[in-house]
Amino acid sequence: MKEFKTESKKILDLVINSIYSTKEVFLRELISNASDSLDKVALKRAEESATSAGGAGNTADSPEELFIELSFDYDARTITVSDNGIGMTAEQLETDLGTIAHSSSLEVKSAEEVKENEETDIIGQFGVGFYSSFMVADNVTVTSRAYGSDEANQWYSDGIEGFTIEPAARENHGTDVVLHLRSNDAATDYTKFLSYPALEELVKRYSDYIRYPIYLETTGRREVPRPAGARRWEPTFEEYTERRVLNSMVPIWTKPRAEVTQQEYNSFYMNEFQDPHPPLRTITMHARGSHSCDVLLYIPSEPSGDFYSRDYKKGLKLYSSGVLIDEQSSALIPEYFGFVRGVVDSPDLSLNLSREGAQDDPFLLDIAKQIDKRLQHELDVMRDEERDTYVEFYSNFGRTFKFAIYATFGALNEQLENYLMFFTALKDEPVTLKEYREAMPANQPCLLFASGNEADKLEASPSVKAVTDKGFDVLLCSESVDEFSLMTLREYAGLPIKNVASDDLVLDDADDLAMMERVDAENAELFSFMRDLLPSDVVQVRSTTRLSSVPACITAKGPVSLGMEKYFTSTGEESGRPQVRHALEVNPTHHVFETLKQAFADGDRDKVTRYAHVLYGQAMLAEGLEIKNMKAYSQAVYSLM
Repeated sequence: MKEFKTESKKILDLVINSIYSTKEVFLRELISNASDSLDKVALKRAEESATSAGGAGNTADSPEELFIELSFDYDARTITVSDNGIGMTAEQLETDLGTIAHSSSLEVKSAEEVKENEETDIIGQFGVGFYSSFMVADNVTVTSRAYGSDEANQWYSDGIEGFTIEPAARENHGTDVVLHLRSNDAATDYTKFLSYPALEELVKRYSDYIRYPIYLETTGRREVPRPAGARRWEPTFEEYTERRVLNSMVPIWTKPRAEVTQQEYNSFYMNEFQDPHPPLRTITMHARGSHSCDVLLYIPSEPSGDFYSRDYKKGLKLYSSGVLIDEQSSALIPEYFGFVRGVVDSPDLSLNLSREGAQDDPFLLDIAKQIDKRLQHELDVMRDEERDTYVEFYSNFGRTFKFAIYATFGALNEQLENYLMFFTALKDEPVTLKEYREAMPANQPCLLFASGNEADKLEASPSVKAVTDKGFDVLLCSESVDEFSLMTLREYAGLPIKNVASDDLVLDDADDLAMMERVDAENAELFSFMRDLLPSDVVQVRSTTRLSSVPACITAKGPVSLGMEKYFTSTGEESGRPQVRHALEVNPTHHVFETLKQAFADGDRDKVTRYAHVLYGQAMLAEGLEIKNMKAYSQAVYSLM
């Protein structure tokens, strides 16, 4: 027995116990190695054909079809992976399998003549893939005959100390890898791999798009067809053996768009991503040249059930030459496009040791940038030319853009602001910020919004009514993230964005402002008396010109708007809640104000007290806020009744 080198022993231990995240990838690795071997035979044949005078080359001992064959023996607990590829000599068996992490595939891929051959696509860049076999097998036998050789050899190892190489027999060139599975233990049921459905499922998941057919023989029992013209027929059954191809071979994403129907794209999406609904949008991208890449993206028509939960994980399926590398590569898609599903396939990726992910690679980063750019273009087209489709899309996924703006503290403002949409107080259809800005009257100084729990109730709030009475429309923010995203934007197209219930909102002309200053000065004592009566959150009572038909309203003073106050209240968390400050604004043109002034002048402090509590309570209720002193409010209402 030849011993593994000390370094090889350490690497072997890592392969078996640390490198791979799941044991089931052993079949992916062996199939990938077999595919590489077939690639080398195809290349060899092409070289022979090019140099042969007759053009046919020396392929007498080569079957016409290149293939991979799987088989298993339940009683013997073995799985066999066979190919009719390039095969290995005894020396190559010792070099490639006896020295762990050596890769002849990498050497072939590095050769200049292969680099120039676009048809050559070697997957196995590392020499550790074969040793993933020992994650499930307690010993492995490899029988191989090199292309053009009459001799075959057998390599055997238990994956512990070393290996043996002996002469063997094999009819044609190629390799057989036989795994003797470990006994079941408390952690793993190895017997589960010894079935047709299990092997088929692993091939479908990891190796469905290997370019060569992967065969597996299956047996069963079926009914014999009834003979034509038979009058009496008793059902008869027969045992059968059938050799089936397990893999699709040609990925749908590598085909030109013109060769695939939308129904085929839809079927692939619904099956691959377990979505009962066809996608809203299908996007294809193909790149050829020094770096090749195929991309197939889908925008779902509806969010998945867990999309807005913490359990949801974004990412695209990453393939290298049709071999699944990563089920969810999050690096390929930004957070705000996390709803997008799809596939990225490239033979030019720098893979990590386990081939379960890609290393930091400028090419991979470039793919991600191109995907981002293309998705933005698709949304631009959808928004500007297919409004109904975009409205449907935005109702399902628009919240992700708002969260992204808020979560990145404005870093994505310019990139995402034009994808936002809002219903407004004066329109029945949602509008973009650009459309709202273009429809603003010339004398409107800023973009205006109101926040609350329901858009229809927002329209009726005194703050919104006061603004719409001036001819200004209002963006209605019915979700808490709406206001957070707009406040993160701060401005749009050079104009500030203001809450209609903010105390610093100024929509009045100079005459109105002068009138308010005069009213506040004349009634300073009354307003001070009212402020002292009300809960501590009311820090100011003053006049306003923003109201027409109602006697008073509540506005927010400071950074916590009324909408934010509602959000913080809804969470139920008391600790860490920011301080809320209000201003009670009184309409000096309303008859209630005249009653207040007269009662105060007459010295009827009880009447002023009752009116103050009612005005405050009604203003809070109109904005959907909680009255801080409900007892005083109720008593005031009853006494006035």
